[in-house]
Amino acid sequence: MKTWIAAVATALMVALAGPVLAQDSAGWSLAIHGGAGVIERGSLTPEQDAAYRAALEEALDVGAEVLDGGGTALDAVEAVIQVLEDNPLFNAGRGAVFTADGRIEHDAAIMDGTTLDAGAVAGLTRTRHPISAARAVMENSPHVFLIGQGAETFARDQGLEEVEPAWFFTERRWRGLVRQLEREGLPVPARPEGAPAEGAMAAVAPPLDERKFGTVGVVAVDRVGRLAAGTSTGGMSGKRWGRVGDVPVIGAGTYASNAEGCAVSATGSGEYFIRATVARDICARYAWELSYPESEENRAMAVEDVCSPDTACAGPRQPVHVAASEEMREVGDLGGEGGVIVMTAQGQAWFEMNTSGMYRGRVSENGERRVAIYADEED
Repeated sequence: MKTWIAAVATALMVALAGPVLAQDSAGWSLAIHGGAGVIERGSLTPEQDAAYRAALEEALDVGAEVLDGGGTALDAVEAVIQVLEDNPLFNAGRGAVFTADGRIEHDAAIMDGTTLDAGAVAGLTRTRHPISAARAVMENSPHVFLIGQGAETFARDQGLEEVEPAWFFTERRWRGLVRQLEREGLPVPARPEGAPAEGAMAAVAPPLDERKFGTVGVVAVDRVGRLAAGTSTGGMSGKRWGRVGDVPVIGAGTYASNAEGCAVSATGSGEYFIRATVARDICARYAWELSYPESEENRAMAVEDVCSPDTACAGPRQPVHVAASEEMREVGDLGGEGGVIVMTAQGQAWFEMNTSGMYRGRVSENGERRVAIYADEED
């Protein structure tokens, strides 16, 4: 059970302070993920391992170019996710999983930490870049969340690129759906109209029975100190009845707030991330003084003074790694699995997962750069 210490008083302080940009920013910083799950050493061939690392490196290159050129955190988040949405290795955009009736439906969200503006979409089938549709909702509509045909119509009216549904098709995901439905004793739908002939699309990919939560996400802070977060996904393979997970739910799978000094993108079993309101809770844990288990390690790391002449005194902070770890522990207690990437206003990136792997990477203006896949790798 969450215990909030002086939460109301702190919330008032933060609200009165308004969006606070980092005064001691160490420059821009960006972190990405490409999904978490049962990704163990030996489950990927050397070629597959190399392909995923190369894809992560490419995405980091794009983000670094935007931020190094003076672009905003929002611009970097959108640009990087577009690259990941176009890469068939990931369950977002091209390469997304299929629903039980053989369709591909995309969800995405983006959030501006300086204003708390946010946009989200669900159930898109033709918009090439769902993350761009989410940003258009945020910037060009009075709403936060659009779904289905209405979201598609809005994206079209915004001039966003459309493609035929077959453009998103990958043989790997289709075979995975067929195997899943056969295993569950459910009917297998007809092969989608316009899909390439069977076997025509070869891609480096993990085994089809790999249990992985496919989502892509980015968190970033720019040189000015603006935070942003974005997430995009094809959702759960074999999903039914218009299921929507945590990705487009602001505060569950995606959240950014300069007032709280934190941005989060999540990947995992979405139903549990929604119930635990993971993304917002991590930022709240980081921003507010909490009660947490007494231990020598926690006592040594628990208090970080955030009072300064330039910012409102919001009380002691729980270190970001403790905030993320405690929140993921609660997800696990509910029965959920997955991971999160977290960015602070000072450019500190953190990765947390309760699975054996998560495709991930980070890059910053100070020269830090790293990609990783397995949980036991150094981030």
